[in-house]
Amino acid sequence: MSEPGAEEYLPRGRSLRTLRAAVQDCHGCDLYRDATQAVFGEGPAKARLVLVGETPGDREDLAGEPFVGPAGGVLRKALAEAGIEVDDAYLTNAVKHFKWRPQGKRRLHQTPRAGEVNACRPWLEAEVDAIGPEAIVALGATATRSLFGTKVKVMKDRGKLLKSDLVPLATVTIHPSAVLRAGDDRADAFDSLVADLRAVADAMAA
Repeated sequence: MSEPGAEEYLPRGRSLRTLRAAVQDCHGCDLYRDATQAVFGEGPAKARLVLVGETPGDREDLAGEPFVGPAGGVLRKALAEAGIEVDDAYLTNAVKHFKWRPQGKRRLHQTPRAGEVNACRPWLEAEVDAIGPEAIVALGATATRSLFGTKVKVMKDRGKLLKSDLVPLATVTIHPSAVLRAGDDRADAFDSLVADLRAVADAMAA
């Protein structure tokens, strides 16, 4: 199934404030039907670093803000250990509406389809264009696909500096939710996330 895409819903003005208001009216794919609201990015309007996750989770969908759930806590701790001030970074997602399926009273996260990711990419491009950051980090497979297509893979390319038409510096790493799922290997997964983020910080400093 092809998605109509978000392009026609982007406003003429492209400031973050204008984009944030307009995204609530986006029907570029069907995910808006079951979501509470669109969840736009948060952070400084001229952030040097943009971090891109997958899609809002249950808490983000209700709060209207990205990375306010458990994965957000992991990310903030990893940023601090990597020497990156979270208040200096812009946090967003590749897909702006929560995709889920019911299980009893719970709403279980579902991975967006390729068509849904592609449909939402104009919002992400507009965010990055409005901010003009030095660096961007894709967190997990969905963000990686959105930013780099299918040839870049998280576990193969994580921590490497990659070519991007959007920013001077770009890389990929695991999503912080992968740390939460790592079980007995959680400490190692967290340390590897910190190492990837520190590599970005070092590149920006250089």
